[in-house]
Amino acid sequence: MTEDLPSQEDPGRALFAAQALLPAGWAEDVLLRWDHAGRLTAVQPGSVPAPGVPHAPGPVLPGMPNLHSHAFQRAFTGLTEYRAASDDSFWSWRDLMYRFAARLSPEALEAIATWLYVEMLEAGYTAVCEFHYLHHAEDGRPYADEAEMSLALLRAARRAGIGITLLPVLYQTGGFGGQPAREAQRRFLHATDAMLLFLERLKTETRRHGGILGLAPHSLRAVPPDSLRAAIAGLDAIAPGAPVHIHIAEQTQEVDDCVAWSGQRPVEWLLDHVPVDARWCLVHATHLTAAEAEGAARAGAVAGLCPTTEANLGDGLFDLPRWRAAGGRWGVGSDSHACVNAAEELLLLEYGQRLALRRRNVLATEDHAQVATALLLQAVQGGAQASGRLPSPGAQAGLVPGAPADFVALDADHIALRGLPAASQLAGHVFGSHRTSAVHGVWSAGVQRVAAGRHALHGESAAAFAAVRSRMLHA
Repeated sequence: MTEDLPSQEDPGRALFAAQALLPAGWAEDVLLRWDHAGRLTAVQPGSVPAPGVPHAPGPVLPGMPNLHSHAFQRAFTGLTEYRAASDDSFWSWRDLMYRFAARLSPEALEAIATWLYVEMLEAGYTAVCEFHYLHHAEDGRPYADEAEMSLALLRAARRAGIGITLLPVLYQTGGFGGQPAREAQRRFLHATDAMLLFLERLKTETRRHGGILGLAPHSLRAVPPDSLRAAIAGLDAIAPGAPVHIHIAEQTQEVDDCVAWSGQRPVEWLLDHVPVDARWCLVHATHLTAAEAEGAARAGAVAGLCPTTEANLGDGLFDLPRWRAAGGRWGVGSDSHACVNAAEELLLLEYGQRLALRRRNVLATEDHAQVATALLLQAVQGGAQASGRLPSPGAQAGLVPGAPADFVALDADHIALRGLPAASQLAGHVFGSHRTSAVHGVWSAGVQRVAAGRHALHGESAAAFAAVRSRMLHA
């Protein structure tokens, strides 16, 4: 009757770390214990190693939630890095993406997502928010099982062993003011009532696969005001408090178009017309005024930043110092997956601010002078909030009792880390690993998914991914 309960004699659900990054900072001789449900039951600094409990090979960090993923886009990484027009931009890239998306089958999506989620785990992500808008068949008609594509993602996450927050996307129009959707968007579209029925169906399936269900109104240009309000009210009835993610203020053209339509900027309009609160994630939010930043931060929303994708698409730089000064929380995502590496997202986030401000160590805090430490702790807190993975509303995230047993062990013998103190080892991982990885082990919900830097499915899932991509390119 007690075989599933953690105890001093249960080394299978315990790990000893000479150094671990707790919410307040670095601690020594930390014993972690978790239960059969994959939640931490004890985090004990100053412990004596218990017999039989494994020792981490280096500093232990809280796992990073990946706040923004379009899984299928991993398969066309590298295919858009050429000049297609003299004014190449996000919008020309989007046309190429639509052509690729038109070819995807559920089987192909599952293979792509499985490999991607394996990559994420190997890179230090332990959970993913899947912003999923590829719902229907190639001709735009629903599959016989309308959840076919969503189920492919849930199966991929479960097989890889990554936590998933599934965010079905509501998409209705092709631009502000109710412009008709384009032919290339036909696989994305749902009426509001149909989306709410879809969420009802997915609620059970998501729970069965161990995931969390939310909703993603794609953007203000894709969801008219009445539909947005009705969808949020419907979500409240189905899953109160569920996460809500929205693309917003990513591009200056989007801001200009919103002003032309409404007389307001996107975040300004959203705050005035929708009850934004702590369950909202404003994805990108790159182009904010000071007033918008203050209002969104005060509402409790999380900014979902995707530095490598925003750089890849030429979006611009988010003003993170201003957002933090307003009390705003934030997390990171790999979005289009031009890069799948949690450390590189943090590196580029800091370096972007250095380039903009011509200063160093911009994102350090009074509590944490080490930039990498400050960045990781903040990204974990905001990521847990936006993905619906906090133990309770407003709770602390990371290595704390009640939180998911999601953590990463670095390799103290990696050349970028060897011989350094723990805080500098994390800095070496983020700023000095030279596109190698110092990630040694990764645990998600208490199960070790990565050992010696490799996931058990690495070879198999990589081969399946490559085969699918090759078929698509030569179809």
